[in-house]
Amino acid sequence: MIPEPLSIFAASTVVVALAEIGDKTMLLAIVLAARLRAPWQILAGIFVATIANHGLAALIGQEVAGLLDAQWFRITVALGFIAMAAWTLVPDKLDDDEEGFRQRGGAFLTTAVAFFLVEMGDKTQIATIALGAQYQSVAIVAAGTTLGMMLANAPAVFLGEELVKRVSLNATRIAAALLFLALGLWQLAVILGWL
Repeated sequence: MIPEPLSIFAASTVVVALAEIGDKTMLLAIVLAARLRAPWQILAGIFVATIANHGLAALIGQEVAGLLDAQWFRITVALGFIAMAAWTLVPDKLDDDEEGFRQRGGAFLTTAVAFFLVEMGDKTQIATIALGAQYQSVAIVAAGTTLGMMLANAPAVFLGEELVKRVSLNATRIAAALLFLALGLWQLAVILGWL
């Protein structure tokens, strides 16, 4: 049997890695890599922005779950995963705003600020809040979701357009949607005593 911290970490990693494929922040990583041509600084910026953003998101999820530890809240979280399944099927687009991506302060700072801001209210941030509420483990959820973001975005930074040409974003969105749906249905089944 997998120890609980490891299973929380793995679930957080897989959910966010799949949800990030084709997401707005992944498209941002490709644009930044093409314009700034500093892959390691871009990856460092993505890492710092994700740790900060997802750490806060997991904390919010944990705190909300702690305040509202009732069956209706757990059902709401489960329904949230099901809603995320539908949202994941909608492809993201990144506006081609040249002024919005002008480099300010170097590739690292530009990436960290842009990624942090674009991630606000994004699918992966909402998923992190839901994971934080479900598992109530800020550090493990944030570490897992950050790894998921890095697994999805590192190839985007280094391979960019070639990656988009070779990986079916539609198939990946469907896989991510099915994973969110399975998590939501499993949570509902546990809450309602079917499992």
